[in-house]
Amino acid sequence: MKAVQISKTGGPEVLEIKEITLDKPGADEVTIEHKAIGLNYIDTYHRSGLYPLKLPSGIGVEAAGIIKEIGSDVKEFSVGDKISYSGAPLGAYSTHRNYPTKNLVKVPNNIDLEIAATLMTKGLTTFYLLHKTYPVKTGQTILFHAAAGGVGQIFGQWAKSLGCKIIGTVGSDEKIDKAKSYGYDHVINYNKENFSDKVLEITNGKGLPVVYDGVGKNTFEDSLKCLTTRGMMVSFGNASGALSPIDVPKLLQPKGLYFVRPSMQQYLNTVEEIKQWTDIVYDSKVIEPKDKEFIRIAIDLMPDEPWDDDTWDKWTSAIKEKTNRKGKELFLPLREAFTGVSQGPEMKKLIQLIGRSKIIERVKL
Repeated sequence: MKAVQISKTGGPEVLEIKEITLDKPGADEVTIEHKAIGLNYIDTYHRSGLYPLKLPSGIGVEAAGIIKEIGSDVKEFSVGDKISYSGAPLGAYSTHRNYPTKNLVKVPNNIDLEIAATLMTKGLTTFYLLHKTYPVKTGQTILFHAAAGGVGQIFGQWAKSLGCKIIGTVGSDEKIDKAKSYGYDHVINYNKENFSDKVLEITNGKGLPVVYDGVGKNTFEDSLKCLTTRGMMVSFGNASGALSPIDVPKLLQPKGLYFVRPSMQQYLNTVEEIKQWTDIVYDSKVIEPKDKEFIRIAIDLMPDEPWDDDTWDKWTSAIKEKTNRKGKELFLPLREAFTGVSQGPEMKKLIQLIGRSKIIERVKL
C-alpha cells in the first residue's frame, strides 16, 4: 500500500510517496481500495501552505473505489460496494485508506468510478453554488469566472439546464470555444478585455444579480462592478491569490452588495445534504450514456490538425480500441467524449480536437 504525504509545504517537490500499513477500520470507518483519485485546485493550497495543515499530512480530498473492510458499527455499507467521497480527512492520494462513512456515497453500478471521482468535489461545489449559496432563477443572467476549468465545465451545463443566461470568463482565446461548448452564452477573455465593461454592455447597463468567482484576487473588484444593486458576490476560490482585506464602505456599501465566502462543508455537512446532491447528479442522463451510443464527427471538419493515415497509425493501440474510423468520419464512444479523463495524452488530444470540431450527431452502432 502506498500514499502521497507531505512533511513540509512548498512546490510539487514536497510530495513524497510512502509505503503505508493500515490499521483495522474504526467502528464508523471503512477500508477503501482506490480506483480513481480526483485532482483539485485546493490540493495546491494544502501543499503550498495557503491552507495550513498539521504536518506531516496526507493530501487529496476526493476519490472513488471499492470497500474492502467495514467497521463494527457500519450498517449502510458493505464489502464490495462502489463508493466515492469528497472532504476531510485528507489522504485521497493513496492506494488504500480508512475513511469515515459520514461523507461516503454509493456509486450506481452503471457509473464508472473514474467519472464518480471527477464529479464529487466539482459537482458538489456546483450544487451548493447554484442551489444553496445563491439559488438562481430561470431567465437570470449570471457570471462565472474560469468557465473552461473543472468546476466551470459542470457549472455551465448545470446553470443552462436551470434556464440561466451565462456569461463566462477565461484566460486565453483558446478556451473560448471550449467554454461555449459547455453552455456559456457569452465568453470573455479577461486578459484581453475589461470583463466588467463587457458585462455591462451585455446586460444593457443593468448589471448582474450574482457573480461566482473562483479566481480571487485578480477579478474581485471588477466583479463588484458587474453587480446590480443588492447583488451578491460569491467568492469561493483563490486561483490568482487570496483576497486582500475588503474596504466595505468603498466596495460594498455604495450598492448595498452582499459578499459571501462559502465552502463545501458548510452546505454538505450531513448525510441528508449529501444525498440530496447525489440523487440529482446520479439520476442525470448526462453521465449515463448507453454503452453503444457514439458521436459521429467529420474528420475533414477538424481544423489545425493533419488527419491522414500516417497520423492515425502513429496513435497508440489504446486509442484505436476506443474509436472506430469509417472513411472520413470518426465514431467516438459517448462516455469517452463526455469524460476524457485518465486516458493518456492521445485521448486528451482527441478530446481537444472534438472541442474544436463539428459533432454531426449522436448515433448508435
